[in-house]
Amino acid sequence: MGIFDKLFGKKEKLDNGLEQTRQSVFSKISRAIVGKSKVDEDVLDQLEEALITSDVGVETTLRIIERLEARIARDKYMNTNELNSILCEEISSLLAENETTQVNDFTAELPCKPYVIMVVGVNGVGKTTTIGKLAYLFKNAGKKVYLGAADTFRAAAIEQLEIWGERIGVPVIKQKMGSDPASVAYDTLSSAKANDADVVIIDTAGRLHNKINLMNELSKIKNVMQKIVPDAPHEILLVLDGSTGQNAYEQAKQFSKATQINALAITKLDGTAKGGVVIGISDQFKIPVKYIGIGEGMDDLQLFDKQLFVKSLLGQKIE
Repeated sequence: MGIFDKLFGKKEKLDNGLEQTRQSVFSKISRAIVGKSKVDEDVLDQLEEALITSDVGVETTLRIIERLEARIARDKYMNTNELNSILCEEISSLLAENETTQVNDFTAELPCKPYVIMVVGVNGVGKTTTIGKLAYLFKNAGKKVYLGAADTFRAAAIEQLEIWGERIGVPVIKQKMGSDPASVAYDTLSSAKANDADVVIIDTAGRLHNKINLMNELSKIKNVMQKIVPDAPHEILLVLDGSTGQNAYEQAKQFSKATQINALAITKLDGTAKGGVVIGISDQFKIPVKYIGIGEGMDDLQLFDKQLFVKSLLGQKIE
C-alpha cells in the first residue's frame, strides 16, 4: 500500500467519523455565503457563529476570524468560493503553532526505552478504552507493551484493563483495589524494564473532585516512577470526551492546573457535531492533540494529522 493509499484510507475513516460535525459546519457556512459573491462582514459574522456553535470556542473563533480579516485586507478581495480552502489553511496554521515533533506512525522509533505514558482524565471519557487501543496499535507495530492498573479506586477500572490486556495479549500489572497507585506504577516500570519493554502505559484514577489531592497523587506517581526510569513519564496524556463540548474545556483547564499535560487524546468524535472542540482545546491550552477517537474499532484511534483533520472537517479532498 502506497503513502497516498494510506492517506486516503485514513482520510476516509476521518470523513466517516466526523460526518455529524462536517454536516453541521457545512450547512452553516452554506447559509452564510448563499447569494454572496465575496466575503464581507456579514459572511464573517455568520461564519463566526457557525464555528462557535460547533464548539470551536469563542477565543479561538475570534482568532480565526482575525486571520481571515487580515487575508482580506492583504488581498483586497476574497470570493466565497475561496473561503473554504483559505479557512482550511488558517485553521491548520493555528493548530501548527501548538505542534511538537509528531510521530506519523506507531512503527516509528521511540525517543527512549521504555517510553512511559501516564494517562489521566475523568471517568467516562473513554480513558481505559483509549489505553487498550493504544496498547493494541503499539503492539501491532511491533512494540513490546506493558500496562499498569494504577486506578486502584475502582475495581471496574482494574477489571476493564485486564480484559483489554487479555484481548490484545499484553501484560497488565495490578494490585488489589485500594492499593497505593504509586506502588502499582513502580511495580509496572520495574517489570517492564526487566523484560525489555518498549512502551509502558499507566492508568490513573479518574477523579476531579479535589484538585489538591489529584495533584499530590499524580506527583507521587511521577516521583516513584522516576526511581526506575529517571525522566518518566515522557508523555502525560489527558483523555477528553469530544461529545461533551464545553465541559471538555473545563476538564482540560482543571487537569492542566493539576499536572503538566503534554498531549491530548480526544475521543467519541464520531457520535457528535461538536468536533470543533479539537481545534479550540488545542489552541487555548497550547497542548498538542496527539490522538483522536473516531469509532469503536481497535484502529479507530488515530494519530492526529492536523491537515487531514481540517480537510475532513471542511469537506476538502486530498491533493
